[in-house]
Amino acid sequence: MTQDKTIRIGGASGFWGESDLATPQFLAEGGLDYIVFDYLAEITMSIMARARAKDPAMGYAPDFVSSVLRPNLAEIARQGIKIISNAGGVNPAACATAVRKLVSDLGLDLKVATILGDDLLQQRMDFANADVVEMFSGDPFPKPDSVVSINAYLGAFPIADALDQGADIVITGRCVDSAVTLGACIHAFGWTPDNHDKLAAASLAGHIIECGPQATGGNFTDWEEVATSLHKIGYPIAEIATDGSFVITKPAGTGGAVTVGTVGEQMLYEIGDPQAYLLPDVVCDFSSVTLEQIATDRVQVGGVRGSSPTKSYKVSATFADGWRIGTIFFFVGEEAARKARAFAEAAVLRARAKLQANNAPDFDDVLIEVLGDESHYGAQARSTSPREVAVKIAAKHGDPKAVSLILKEETGLALATPPGLAPFSGTRPKASPVVRLFSFLVPKSDVAVLLDLGGEEITCASATGTEFDFDKIERPKIPPCEGTSKTNKLPLIRLAWGRSGDKGDNANIGIFPRDPAFVPWIWNALDENEIARRFAHFLEKPVPASVQRYFLPGTGAMNIVLENVLGGGGIASLRNDPQGKSYAQILLQAPIEVPTCLVDEMQP
Repeated sequence: MTQDKTIRIGGASGFWGESDLATPQFLAEGGLDYIVFDYLAEITMSIMARARAKDPAMGYAPDFVSSVLRPNLAEIARQGIKIISNAGGVNPAACATAVRKLVSDLGLDLKVATILGDDLLQQRMDFANADVVEMFSGDPFPKPDSVVSINAYLGAFPIADALDQGADIVITGRCVDSAVTLGACIHAFGWTPDNHDKLAAASLAGHIIECGPQATGGNFTDWEEVATSLHKIGYPIAEIATDGSFVITKPAGTGGAVTVGTVGEQMLYEIGDPQAYLLPDVVCDFSSVTLEQIATDRVQVGGVRGSSPTKSYKVSATFADGWRIGTIFFFVGEEAARKARAFAEAAVLRARAKLQANNAPDFDDVLIEVLGDESHYGAQARSTSPREVAVKIAAKHGDPKAVSLILKEETGLALATPPGLAPFSGTRPKASPVVRLFSFLVPKSDVAVLLDLGGEEITCASATGTEFDFDKIERPKIPPCEGTSKTNKLPLIRLAWGRSGDKGDNANIGIFPRDPAFVPWIWNALDENEIARRFAHFLEKPVPASVQRYFLPGTGAMNIVLENVLGGGGIASLRNDPQGKSYAQILLQAPIEVPTCLVDEMQP
């Protein structure tokens, strides 16, 4: 451990299925101390759990071993880079076994450590008998035999313990995404659990790089600025100092860009309340964060604050909740949208008639979406009549045969449809299981975390915390609009960057102003009622109660949370966009009234 230094951490993966381009980039760049990989989402855990049920040796991300480590491990070892990854999924021990075999096959001398203890599936009966309820909806614990996975979100200190024990490769199961970065910092700098501001700062660094190229131009509002280099987009590097301050950059010669806009969008991504971003090791406050472009592709980040973590781990369970199917047909010509809807409704009526004739229950849910029809976008709709649309018909039922029936009737209606049907030929979709998320809390003292060093197991120190009182948060004041008689209306996209995503059934929209002068006018125009109006076709709760806005005065950003708007979220939803990825694009078209003098000062 050396004080007064800077460590360089590369963020190489944001999900299971991510490109394997990052590691070669980092090795070519050189000078990195750590490369971290984030593979896990709630649904990923359920997919891995089903894989483990079929084969006890599976349940992790095998491409981490075959595509990432195998071709690169010799060079990783030569450069002395530490690897930290949650590729272990629901079976980190099996992942570690595969990695140790690879190390041996390559003739390398590397120590592999595994973090265990997040998997609580064997306690499902205990949770059911204890009347555990879902932390957001209050729903009761699902039937134990339907539960596929139960995993606690562990923190970063066990990862630091593994590195302290000399591990070269650390494999975890479920931990918070940013923990792979924070664990490296705790080890490198000797931080203790009460270094709250430093822990929060490194957690933000981890949050920014955990989605790979989303920090370097991926999913960026101003996508045209990086469009010609997306094929070689660079993956993010966090250069973190002993005091927790850090710079975001990327490997030289790669595509994309690192700007205040790209980093700012990613900072806001899926954070909920920016003054209470709850992690196992710290409660983060991002409201005073500052971003500064200090050089080309280099953004300095500071102003992060932290406080004591809570006494509980968040736990995510996934459970089977029936079956679903969905397929897409195309219609071309005049009144294409009306024809498509008539076709879809007729197919659903046919399927329902057959269910009724067989005394079978109705579908749990049916969704018809006509994509390309402006009415699909609610308050954003314009009076156009598209001549080409895609119609998606999706259904959910407890019986896989029932959901397959709706596909049969859609296909069988082909000769009795309105004109203009243009189906795409190929493999027909099959019924797939609906997996629903169930989140709850467990005391940290009830979760035993172990460090496996390849035969030797060490019990990690129990994590601690205090009660967090949301009511004591001091909310910052919004700057007022200065009076002016002359104003212009511009779409929000001219004034701000935006990015959106999901947390379960909630959508998160981050709006980052291009200039601090626009902040009061954006807030004035996008109040809770206006936001609710623009998403009224998705909202399930009364408006505007289902809309929450948060202000980050350090950057002037707005973070918006829309509750229960994703139809259950993930693969429990029948929506075309079950993760809310397009919601920022919808909101960025909202007209904002701003002073004419500010418009005149804007760059064309």
